Amino acid sequence: MSAQPSKTMAEKAAEYGLKPDEYDLIVRRLNREPNDVELGVFSVMWSEHCSYKSSKKHLVKFPTSGPKVICGPGENAGVIDIGDGQACIFKMESHNHPSYIEPYQGAATGVGGIMRDVFTMGARPVALLNALRFGDPSHPKTRRLVSGVVAGIGGYGNCVGVPTVAGETNFHRGYDGNILVNAMCVGLADADKIFYSAAPAAGFSVVYFGSKTGRDGIHGATMASAEFSEDAEEKRPTVQVGDPFAEKLLIEATLELMASGAVAAIQDMGAAGLTSSSVEMAGKGGVGIELVLDDVPQREEGMTAYEMMLSESQERMLAVLKPGRERDGHAIFEKWGLDAAVIGTTTDTGHLVLKHKGEVVCDVPLAPLFDDAPLYDRPWTEPTPQARLTIADVNEPGDLKAAVLKLMSAPDMASKRWLWEQYDRHVMADTLEDSATGADAGVVRVHGTKKALAVTSDVTPRYVQADPFEGGKQAVAEAWRNLTAVGATPVAITDNLNFGNPERPEIMGQIVRAIDGMAEACRALDFPVVSGNVSLYNETNGAAIPPTPAVGGVGLLADSTKRADFSNLRAGDTLVLVGETRGELGASMYLREIAGREDGAPPPVDLALERKAGDLVRGLIEAGTLKTVHDLSDGGLIAALAEMCLASGVGCDIRLASVAWVALFAEDQARYLVALKDPTPVIQAARAADIPVAILGQAGGDAIRVDGALDLPLADLRTAHEGWMPAFMGD
Repeated sequence: MSAQPSKTMAEKAAEYGLKPDEYDLIVRRLNREPNDVELGVFSVMWSEHCSYKSSKKHLVKFPTSGPKVICGPGENAGVIDIGDGQACIFKMESHNHPSYIEPYQGAATGVGGIMRDVFTMGARPVALLNALRFGDPSHPKTRRLVSGVVAGIGGYGNCVGVPTVAGETNFHRGYDGNILVNAMCVGLADADKIFYSAAPAAGFSVVYFGSKTGRDGIHGATMASAEFSEDAEEKRPTVQVGDPFAEKLLIEATLELMASGAVAAIQDMGAAGLTSSSVEMAGKGGVGIELVLDDVPQREEGMTAYEMMLSESQERMLAVLKPGRERDGHAIFEKWGLDAAVIGTTTDTGHLVLKHKGEVVCDVPLAPLFDDAPLYDRPWTEPTPQARLTIADVNEPGDLKAAVLKLMSAPDMASKRWLWEQYDRHVMADTLEDSATGADAGVVRVHGTKKALAVTSDVTPRYVQADPFEGGKQAVAEAWRNLTAVGATPVAITDNLNFGNPERPEIMGQIVRAIDGMAEACRALDFPVVSGNVSLYNETNGAAIPPTPAVGGVGLLADSTKRADFSNLRAGDTLVLVGETRGELGASMYLREIAGREDGAPPPVDLALERKAGDLVRGLIEAGTLKTVHDLSDGGLIAALAEMCLASGVGCDIRLASVAWVALFAEDQARYLVALKDPTPVIQAARAADIPVAILGQAGGDAIRVDGALDLPLADLRTAHEGWMPAFMGD
């Protein structure tokens, strides 16, 4: 039997996800062909996941500075000033492809990775969030994926001891072949003790610490930058394996190392592992770096230089220590039981040099790897927006009670109690509001102070699908509104832009216009972007996911006792609607779940009204006037009423000035449902600010009653709302 001919480097490049012209560019930059190790290094650093080569041109549209921004995009996470010498550090990132292939480990390592992005800058993680999108519940893989992802998130976050306080979970057939798992972490640090990744100069020791390097996760970044085909599950070796107990040790050791004053620069090993961490530290510092790979702690025999550089084994860090401080570092690593070794030095060559078994196995200039990757201005087509629907275009429900029950038991609207009860929401003892309490955002006290951080994750993919520009605006506006609804002043956002293949002009059009809409909303609401992640090629066999630009928002409460949620409704309270209802039913939950249609333009977002209404509501919360507030979003007024009444255990009797079913199900934006004994202060403040406002009725009883058209016992509503998820999961 004749031997198979060896592959050319160009053929290997194609297997690693590099285009022929990209490989040719590498050859020109090196003035020679790369070897195996060098090709592997280029392939991960030039992947979409690491280089942002399709999106960077458009990401510059985001406002990234502001009076409270300490560090915007470009570092491991964003940093904002929260006063009193304190800073909040946060970021959101995707682990979509790994979670589809191996849901438990994919989701678990997504949580671990995003925490490392935060504590590598000097912050102690204090809150976790997640934004999950699964396929149709009837799809044969959906239940297994939900079970694995939720177990992975809970298993990692609970063990490491950081509360999971907020998030969102959607189901749609558009995610059947490519689920989304976006994880967000929020941490606290001293504002004058933020750590960055740029190596300061030549001649410093490069120290590896954490878990040993294995063969798991090799080419994970490349896999995350390609679309799926039928063989997706064969990619399991590219999924990392996490150890939350090792992560806990790593957190404590890292923070102690920082406090010792020994750190000159530090970077976690995330996507592309040792390659990206070493390249980014040297590249940002404008120096070179030389590593001796024989000294890398290894857990498997016979690892090659290629495998060590591309491994994405978890719970690992790379630090540049100040001269003479290696012994201090070693004592800390020994105390916490971590593997550690000096594996190299920074140099003045401007090159990445790797040595293994006495030979130089890689010698390439850093510039093409770090800041000179190919960037594309990909062709795009303007999305065709859906037509605006009028009330006459939509059939009214035959049975209003049945319609409400169907809506509130639909997969997206049903209670996710089954899910969030698996997350520890109160570890660290500073959680004030979370998924269980009935609030529009999670609220975590800044330990030892009156202050609190409010956190949320938001996007409505069906709006973005119908009109990427308006949908992008709405994702930012809803995050801003959810923070406002608990009484927080919105400060900044992180984002996770999940889309299909950017090489298709129609997908690139979604990306461009969604970013345009998000940027406009960020500017109008003074809500800058300080960190983020772009996840492209989310499709299987050419079928793209719905465009899903998730927004993670962070706000600040100066006094955590002056906050609101929607579980405080009391009998005798007056229900008041702040904002205007024009009857927007396009792309609504009513249209999809009751009318069986997925069409129509999404509700337009009036950013001036959004800001005006939000400032009004927040001011009333800060003044102590309002304690019970719920923003209106999916499902419109009836969903907000249902959630408020269920969370409080109190019914209501309301009257509507317009057509009942339209007023109940419309999804007009910039609206809040509030409740209080005496509505006079709200009415007067709204009229003074020229904001539409209406008294809806009174709280009381054990049913939701509307104009004689609806009489829905809370017991029936609770059964429908809380029953779907346990039934689906078989519990």
